[in-house]
Amino acid sequence: MKKNILLSFVPHTAFLILRIGIGIMFMFHGMPKLFAGAQTWEFLGSQMSVIGISFAPVFWGFMAALSETLGGLLLILGLFTRPAALLMLFTMFIAALMHFTNGDGLKGASHAIEMAIVFSTVLIAGSGKLSLDHLFFASRKK
Repeated sequence: MKKNILLSFVPHTAFLILRIGIGIMFMFHGMPKLFAGAQTWEFLGSQMSVIGISFAPVFWGFMAALSETLGGLLLILGLFTRPAALLMLFTMFIAALMHFTNGDGLKGASHAIEMAIVFSTVLIAGSGKLSLDHLFFASRKK
């Protein structure tokens, strides 16, 4: 009986490791952009032109940097995991399109595509049992 209980936590532990690892990396990836200021945000936000959005590039760039930084923290905590994953998925979608538009091909876009796959999985699966989402919101679903 003990073995079954222990084995039932293996997938949850694996997902926790994934969330923490990807969350830390995205915080480190996003923080320099977030603290770089308006000039960097304007450059990042100008990439929205790949989907026809050319207004408010500073806002869009700030949101991209914030989604990577804050999204990474939320992923680590397992708090508001699906909304965070959705924002990070959108950021990776734009990043992949930007790489293709710039002629970088699949090799240039591969990191963004890989992360988009991870965030799609998190969006579908949620945060798992070892998360603040489960702690705070699981009782409401019953």
